[in-house]
Amino acid sequence: MNTNLYEKDYYQWLNKTAYLLAEGRFSDLDIPNLVEEIESMGKSQKRAIESYLNVLLLHLLKRKYQPGHRSGSWRGSIRNSRWGIHKRIQESPSLKSYPQDVFLECYTLARANAADETGLPLEMFPELPPFSIEQVLDEHFLPSESTLLES
Repeated sequence: MNTNLYEKDYYQWLNKTAYLLAEGRFSDLDIPNLVEEIESMGKSQKRAIESYLNVLLLHLLKRKYQPGHRSGSWRGSIRNSRWGIHKRIQESPSLKSYPQDVFLECYTLARANAADETGLPLEMFPELPPFSIEQVLDEHFLPSESTLLES
């Protein structure tokens, strides 16, 4: 298969690759680019979980530390983010532990974004998450001002 097609017309390359795979014409495949695409697909699932987790943590922090500004859109964002994480894990169960793996990294970004978006000082938000990953992913959990991480 002509590897230039990958660079010139990605969509056509995808269609031709699918056709060659379906026909069992493996020797005609553009293997290097096919491997790259498959690896990229796995990375994109992880990036999606990170993105949803970042937004989820941001809105949980805003809800906890700006109770007077709570809105339906924050609650909708929390629900949508949890659903997005759940959907990715449902499609790829091997990613079940991934939210835990990136929890602290995502929290660090969410903390900084919460300070930026609220105008509150960064120090207002604790360096360590005030809720657990289990709480964050629990569809019924919404923090209040008194929510503390249980030891």
